[in-house]
Amino acid sequence: MLGVIAGSGLQRLTHFENVRREIVRTPFGEPSCALTIGELAGVEVIFLNRHGYGHTLAPHQINYRANLWALQKMGVDTICAIGSAGSMVDSIQPGQLVMPDDAIDYTHGRIGTYFEGPDHPIVYTDLSEPFDRAARGVLMHAAKKAGENVVTQATYACTNGPRLETRAEVKRMTRDGAHVVGMTLMPEAALAKELGLTYAAITVCTNYASGVGESLAHDLNQWRALREQSLVKVENVLLQWVAQDVTESQ
Repeated sequence: MLGVIAGSGLQRLTHFENVRREIVRTPFGEPSCALTIGELAGVEVIFLNRHGYGHTLAPHQINYRANLWALQKMGVDTICAIGSAGSMVDSIQPGQLVMPDDAIDYTHGRIGTYFEGPDHPIVYTDLSEPFDRAARGVLMHAAKKAGENVVTQATYACTNGPRLETRAEVKRMTRDGAHVVGMTLMPEAALAKELGLTYAAITVCTNYASGVGESLAHDLNQWRALREQSLVKVENVLLQWVAQDVTESQ
């Protein structure tokens, strides 16, 4: 089953039908909110907003373990994660969609593994590809069918948030090889890997990071409009994504 984890801006899916909500209890506490189960283009999909209803959970407050465990408990095996990001390079402009192929984790204080405690022997998970290659290929094909241009080679830097980055931090991350910066895909991607879930991501580039290009921070209306336009593109890709899943399962 397909699952969508969404973040800032995407509170619901426009084309979601036959929707119901289900509260899922987990050994790791409460998920961000109830899971929303419905049909997207006739395909059953489970939707979860990682920030909770009303966008009340900051990135460092999200219970990533509970979210992923709940999705798997409900039968999800493939996840498309949606998030916002700032571009740290001139070649990626605000408004573009990015499917990262690698990540650098700059977060701290987040619980990033299921393997802790006496009842959970340590497993050293291979994270050489935090975003599943085959799943990324399916999403790329979906984007092509949807007529949406997507950046497919980019390293995602994950910071703790909710504050934005300093100019010096952005310079450091670009020296490290990162291209876009967000706050939520780690440890989410690592935890998905520990559970054996197929996980890929689409990030909406909403602005340039501090010290790069022209900032949109002074014009929130322009920023919101750009984000809304980009989220329409994301939903177009998702519609093609679920259609491909149906075709492959037949």
